[in-house]
Amino acid sequence: MTRHHTNQDSSADARQDLLNRLIVTAAQRPLTQEELAELNELNTGFDAQVGILYTHLSRGEVRGVIHAGPQHHQPWGLVNGGVYASFAESLGSIAGVIVAGGPVVGVNNSTDFIRSVEQGPIEGVARPLQTGRRTQLWEAEMSHGGELVAKSTLRTIVVGA
Repeated sequence: MTRHHTNQDSSADARQDLLNRLIVTAAQRPLTQEELAELNELNTGFDAQVGILYTHLSRGEVRGVIHAGPQHHQPWGLVNGGVYASFAESLGSIAGVIVAGGPVVGVNNSTDFIRSVEQGPIEGVARPLQTGRRTQLWEAEMSHGGELVAKSTLRTIVVGA
């Protein structure tokens, strides 16, 4: 069966090429505001659904923000703990790809919830604790109004290592 190349395929290929270029650039130097805007426009899937906006990408640190609202709440009006765990996973995974130069997957995510949040910006930062050839360990901290609200450790493995 022959697969026909469509405009949608070309668009997806172009998006992937741009994403790869931005990741390679972030491994060499922090992305500029213009490059971050490009990256956030490429944001699809789960990250887009949760509303993650990346604010800093470099080899040693990835930062982002989620503007929490009712769509992030559990039934009692507070941000669901899964939002924090997912945010940490996204930040750490992007950081892992930058360091590894290729795909990584999370194999363990441990998130401690420290303070509750109802709404507003939740800022996150992921930094490396260990970056080996096959595995990586990332620490992610999430804060709201300058106060720590959650802290995660994320173990990733490098795909194809």
